[in-house]
Amino acid sequence: MLGNLLKPEFDELIRARDWNSLREAFTEMDPADVAEVIEDLPAKDSGVLFRLLPRDMAALAFEYLPPHQQSELVSTLGNEELKNVLNEMAPDDRTRLLEELPAEVTRRVLTTLAPAELKVARELLGYPERSAGRYMTPEFLTIPGNLTAAAALEYVRKHGQGRETLNVLYIVDEKGRLLDDVRLASLVLAKADSAVTDIHDRQLVSIPATADREEIISFFEKYDRVALPVTDSKGVLLGIITVDDVLDVAEEEATEDIQRMGGMEALEAPYLDIGIIGMLRKRVGWLTVLFIGQMLTATAMAHYQDAIAQAVFLSAFVPLIISSGGNSGSQATSLIIRALAVRDVSLVDWWRVALRESVSGIALGLFLGVLGTLRIILWPGHETLYGPHFGWVGVAVGLSVVGVVTFGTLCGSMLPFLLRRLGLDPATASAPFVATLVDVTGVIIYFTVASAILAGRAF
Repeated sequence: MLGNLLKPEFDELIRARDWNSLREAFTEMDPADVAEVIEDLPAKDSGVLFRLLPRDMAALAFEYLPPHQQSELVSTLGNEELKNVLNEMAPDDRTRLLEELPAEVTRRVLTTLAPAELKVARELLGYPERSAGRYMTPEFLTIPGNLTAAAALEYVRKHGQGRETLNVLYIVDEKGRLLDDVRLASLVLAKADSAVTDIHDRQLVSIPATADREEIISFFEKYDRVALPVTDSKGVLLGIITVDDVLDVAEEEATEDIQRMGGMEALEAPYLDIGIIGMLRKRVGWLTVLFIGQMLTATAMAHYQDAIAQAVFLSAFVPLIISSGGNSGSQATSLIIRALAVRDVSLVDWWRVALRESVSGIALGLFLGVLGTLRIILWPGHETLYGPHFGWVGVAVGLSVVGVVTFGTLCGSMLPFLLRRLGLDPATASAPFVATLVDVTGVIIYFTVASAILAGRAF
């Protein structure tokens, strides 16, 4: 926010090429605000400004930039500048950058890393994509399990410099296996001669290195921690994941779910970084499926062409009825997708949800059905428009709305459960998909009800 407020002042300094004033101003700012100033600048200006930053400030500000701007800066920096920035970056942030860069740029970046940092980068990149191993940092502090509280505090003073966080300390045995974790506050308050393994302030929780992103978010939500250790199958401590990284992961997951709910594949890069061809590929698949589904609607209407021919005005209410079912279904599927995501409901709750949504669907359908019936009965010139049996037409439309809205609500609420049961992402049950499914069944329900009620009545 501060960066946005200061941008007009920085724009003037940039136009005046007053680099000394810019350098002085940047040194007094937080790295996040510096990144905010740089973010909206053209590549040529952002590259110049970035070179003005002190080495430590440059690495910190770089971590706050969005991935596409990081990629742009990498291409403008010389090897020495790039080396300074990347070697100062946190390993987990550097790994995410390497994931985003094109292969040839990644190879260049790897050649600039110091041997120790290169080893870390290769180890993190060796874990499956989107796994806990990719998001962890190896810059954490462990404490030998044979120390006392006083000795452990001295150990922290001696070895704690440059670690990702010291809020939580991890106790390991001689083979590096995780024994326990202890908060620094608990260690400070413990008796000096207490063994660190006897300081039990909470249950030990760790994340498997192969856990996926959703599991990572779930662990942090469930246990309310600022950092969690990552272990291998033998219990050896490999790294830690901090809550700031989890916020980024949660944002990525939410973005993907929202995009899928819009009826398309999730984008793998910022919107403006996706080429037209790539964007078409992401969108055409689902659009084709939905288009084929709508063809079934046309087929269903063709099946009832005799009924339509006898009472042409029936076709005028098709959009009204099927849109009501589609809208109610979209509401239900959005509610249940989110409820599953935040664990308000689970798979075993499907029957409770089905009961609630059936009642809701009937109630909503009755309300909308009454509105539809009144619209026909009270509309001026109703007998001219709908014939002498306009009252029965209103009843047919009203009952059809009840049936379609109830079916749409029930279908929209159950589809996410079905997908979750099959091991698929419930977000795939997008609103457009549910609406298309309800369109077909809505036509069938409407003309079936109308044919039954209006059979034998002359129009």
